[in-house]
Order: sequence, then structure tokens, then C-alpha cells
Amino acid sequence: MRFDETHRKWAVGTALAFLVSLLIYVPYASLSRTGPSGGSPIGLTFGIAGYGLMIFAGLLSLRKKYTVWRIGRAQTWMRGHIWLGLLSYPLILFHAGFAFGGSLTRVMMWMFTLVIVTGILGAALQHYMPRYMTERVPMETIYYQIDRVQAQLVEEADGLFASFAEAEHGTGVQVTGTISGATATTLVRISDAAASKLKTIYHNTIRAYLATPRAYSYELADRRASKLAFAQMRTLAPESLHALVDDLENICEEKRDLDRQSRLHRILHSWLLVHVPLSYALILLGAIHAVMALRF
Repeated sequence: MRFDETHRKWAVGTALAFLVSLLIYVPYASLSRTGPSGGSPIGLTFGIAGYGLMIFAGLLSLRKKYTVWRIGRAQTWMRGHIWLGLLSYPLILFHAGFAFGGSLTRVMMWMFTLVIVTGILGAALQHYMPRYMTERVPMETIYYQIDRVQAQLVEEADGLFASFAEAEHGTGVQVTGTISGATATTLVRISDAAASKLKTIYHNTIRAYLATPRAYSYELADRRASKLAFAQMRTLAPESLHALVDDLENICEEKRDLDRQSRLHRILHSWLLVHVPLSYALILLGAIHAVMALRF
């Protein structure tokens, strides 16, 4: 969410609406003999207005789900959701006269407060997180293609490591593949012990890391530990194969970017797991509260 000129207009409009509401509430609360009440004409007006804005804010999910509904622009709905949703909070406070006597009312206000807080947090995340992701994940991938890209990295790494395959009689290593953009086939001698260690490092460390989605706890998830692991591979492999080791290290770097993007994406959207269900529950409880208030 970018705080552009249109957002500023919405912010100013929301602030003016709040000030008008405040100018109505203060004399109403001061001059009322029994104090402000949700059942008074002004209290009911505040309640209806606040609940109406809550319903409007809740309709954003339906607008996103049914994109064929061409009722206003998506950006307009989003801005209205943010600013009118914020405005609904003081209106409901004015409706209740800042008094929450019943247990249902108290529960609703705590829920409403949490909805507002998570909404503000989500707006802040959507404002700053994309810029942060661009800085931390320079090769950003479409989120829903991350698993496919990860599978491609595993295949690419397997193809590179195939160049380390032992020769038929164990006298060397057959190198057939692309090294720094050039295709070459040659026989490079590696001791049996070195070849065994290279296989162990690749299968137990590198491939295990590449094949595991969101492998945050793996050794190679840490860049410094990764450099040490690949430095060990370079000591075991002859210099002519260092380019292959470099390519494997670059693949692991791409994997770290994918995992970092997955984590940031979950952080960016995790607040919705609280915000959305609470919002719908609050609207439902608001309807129950209105029916009970009118009947009793």
C-alpha cells in the first residue's frame, strides 16, 4: 500500500468526519441528564453509522473474491476499507458512550480493538514489506511458482553433480557438462576418499537442503555456514572442478532467496489469519447485539 495523494485525501476526509462526529458527541454527552446512551437518537445514529462502515469494510473480501463484480475500482474499495474502517471505531465508541456494561459488549469491543490493531499492522506491512523484499530478495519469484522453481534447482544441482560421477574403474571422475558457459568432457583424477566425501557433502548437506521447502534450520540456510561447506568442497575437488562448485553454491544462494521470500510472504499475510475471521465474527455479533437491543 503506497501512501499517495489519493490516500491523503481519504485521510483528510476521515479526519474531518471524525471531527464533525466529535463536535456532535461532546455537547450531546455533556448536556444529557443521564449521560450518553446507545439507545438515544444520537447514540443510535452513531451506532448505525459505525456498523454500516464495518459492513462496508467487511465487503472488501467479497469484492476481491468475485472480481467479475465491477462495482467500483479495487483501489477505491481498499482505501475505503482502511479509512472508513478506522472511522467506524470512534463512532462505535460514541454510540456506547465509552461504557461497556454487558459481557457481550465488552467482548465485542475487545474484538473490535484487535481488528483495528491487526488492520493497522497489516497496512504497515503492506507499505514497507514490498520494499524490504526487493532489498533482501533481488531475484524475487512469483510466490505460487516457488515450489516449481525449487524443483528446477534440485534438477540443475543433480545435473551439475553428475559431473562428479566416478569413472567405471574408480581411477577418476568423468566431467561432462557445462562449466562457465563452455561444454567439456574430460577425466579428472580424484582419490576414492575425496570422491566419497564429496558425495556425502552433496547428498547429506546440499541436496537435502535444496529438496526441503523452507529449510530454515538447515546448515546451508546460513550464508556463513554455506561458505564453509563449499570451501571444504573446493579443498576436496581439483581446481578444474571449482567452477562446478561455484555453480552449486550459486544454486544454494537462489534457494536461500526462495526461502526468504516464502518467510516474508507468510509474515506479510499472517495478520489476515486474525484480522479476517475476527472481522466477520464481529459483524455477526454486532447484528446479534442490535437485535437484542431493539427487542429488550
